[in-house]
Formats: sequence, structure tokens, C-alpha cells
Amino acid sequence: MRLIEAIIDANHRALAGDADAGLHPADFESELPLVALTCVDPRLNALLPSVLGVPPEQFIWLRNAGNVISGPVSSTMRSLALALAIKGGKEIAIIGHTDCQVGKTTTMELIDRLRAMGVERRLLPDNINEYFGLFGSFRQNVLKAAELVRSSPLIGAKIPVHGLLVDIQTGKLEWLVNGYQVLETATSPLNEVVRSAGQTIDALKSLAEFKIGEMKFPESKIGDTVTKAEEWFSQHARHLEIKPSTPPVAPSPPAPPPKIPLPPPIRPRMTLRRGPK
Repeated sequence: MRLIEAIIDANHRALAGDADAGLHPADFESELPLVALTCVDPRLNALLPSVLGVPPEQFIWLRNAGNVISGPVSSTMRSLALALAIKGGKEIAIIGHTDCQVGKTTTMELIDRLRAMGVERRLLPDNINEYFGLFGSFRQNVLKAAELVRSSPLIGAKIPVHGLLVDIQTGKLEWLVNGYQVLETATSPLNEVVRSAGQTIDALKSLAEFKIGEMKFPESKIGDTVTKAEEWFSQHARHLEIKPSTPPVAPSPPAPPPKIPLPPPIRPRMTLRRGPK
């Protein structure tokens, strides 16, 4: 049983009344610490990381409003990458929660609340939903975030990326994205695109570093080059069946068609009358 599998199992058993349910972190030293991205909702303070059963020193907790990831190289992705590279995180869990206020707030409500804070609409980005990461489905938001993390060029291909949803009232965990299965059955096309783009950028960098002053031009003069070209052409023209100095001959006009003789004129037929006998 792997880390998230054990966490889900212990969580469900504890909620079912099993007093012996719990995670044994010592059994998962190779999969800890766990890097988690959650919402900023203060109600999560009492739930995480205890609802996961992970010791605080093995729980790298990143938070933003709505646990939203805007892109594969966003600032949140930068924090996730550094949590892995510097803090030694082994797995990533995107943890959404029920009753999220970010998901329940409409665009107009957000504009009104910002205006009450003294922030006028003209000062806000054109696409408010995209900028603030408003969403309507808790589950879809987690699924989207997990996919963006998995496809990010900043995250190693061997890092499991999970998607979880926690019930804010009961603490029950729902496993939406099994990062182990995704790792085994799928590869990210975006990684290949970004990797290919990176190779192209490297090639362009090499081109940008090229200095025209370092080019070595031939010493021959332009007139000499033209003369040599004409000589070469004259020598090889016979092999190409081309005469370099012979102008093209205009084709002869087609012969006129033979005249068709006219038929002789038709003479009117004369009727002779016979006289009386």
C-alpha cells in the first residue's frame, strides 16, 4: 500500500469508527514529505494535516485562494517545484474542499465586494474569472489543477500528482485523481511540446550568439566568380544538351489545312411536256 492509498484507507476507517485506524509515517519514509496545495479557508487549519495523518514536519503546506493553478509555469507552480527541489517533497496533492467560497462567488459579487474595498472596475483585468480563478465545481477545479501540475515542465516526470477533496464538515477524503495510475498509464503531450520548444530556444540562443564579424568571406572578386561560372557552364552545357549562346528558335507556323473542293452546282430538273398525239 502506497502513501495516499494508506491515507485514504486510514481516513475512511477512522470515520467508520475504527479506533485503531491511523497512518504509520515510518512506513512511508521514501514517499514523505508530502507537498499539498489547498485553499486559504481558515476552517482547514483544524483539519489539515491531521485529517491526513501526516506529521506537520512531513507536510509542506502551500495555500492560495481556491487552490487554483493558473498555468503550468505560474507562480504557484514555481512554489511547488521549489518545495520538491529544495524541501525534498516526494509527492504532490491538490486538496480542494467543499463549501469553498471562491467557487460560490459570482463575477458580479466579486466586483461589488472589490468596489466596497475601494477597487474600481476599471482597475481590474478584463477577464476577471480567468484572473481570479473563479470556478463553479469543486471537483472540476481539482481535476484541472492536477492536470496542470502533471503537465508542467517544472515538475519531474516521476513525481505522483494526486487530486483530493475534503469534506469541510466531516473531514472525509475523496480521491479524485490517482497520481500513481496517471504516472503509469499516461505521459503528458505538453511536456514533449515544451521540451521541443526548449530545444528550439537553445538553438536560437546559439544563433543569437553568432557574430557576423567572425564570418570568413572568400577572397575572389565578383567579376572573377562570374567568369568562372560562365566557363564552367560552357564546359558542361553539352552534357545538359544546352547551347548557352544559341537563342531559342521560334517554332514554324503550322501549315494551312488543305482546301476542300466545292461540289458542282446543282442544275434544276427540267420537265418536258408531251404534245397531243
